[in-house]
Amino acid sequence: MWITEGGSGKFPAEDSGIFNMKAISSSVRETLDLGRKLAGKLKKGDIVCLFGEFGSGKTVFTKGIAWGLGVRRHEITSPSFVLIREYYSGRIPLFHFDLYRLKGEKEIATIGYEEYFYSDGITVIEWADRLKRLLPDKFLGVSIEITGDKTRKISICQT
Repeated sequence: MWITEGGSGKFPAEDSGIFNMKAISSSVRETLDLGRKLAGKLKKGDIVCLFGEFGSGKTVFTKGIAWGLGVRRHEITSPSFVLIREYYSGRIPLFHFDLYRLKGEKEIATIGYEEYFYSDGITVIEWADRLKRLLPDKFLGVSIEITGDKTRKISICQT
């Protein structure tokens, strides 16, 4: 995996919080590993918004975050049909949203998203672009772009 990070190009100090970075992932394993590394920087109340086309690796990245938080691997499944999955077996609760099937802000508002966004857990949202005006003011944006059969460009930026 190739990584460049904002600022000096070095990995940020432990107390510096979330960072800006870009990575080229050449495999599912590398995407999982990047998610797991990011999990080590996340804290209660953080919101991670995932952007990318269908099949880009949003769920794979989320699995990496879950593993990094200590969620048991066999527990992690895509919430496509239930919209939200809650995981409490890790060091911090994880709330995993998949908004793919929702068409607009009105539908999203009916699922009680605020209870999760502003809780003591970490919220990860696939298809976050569907939130539009409901996007929180502060979040960690992760854009995953398909660049080849197995390669992805992953950009992480704090808002």
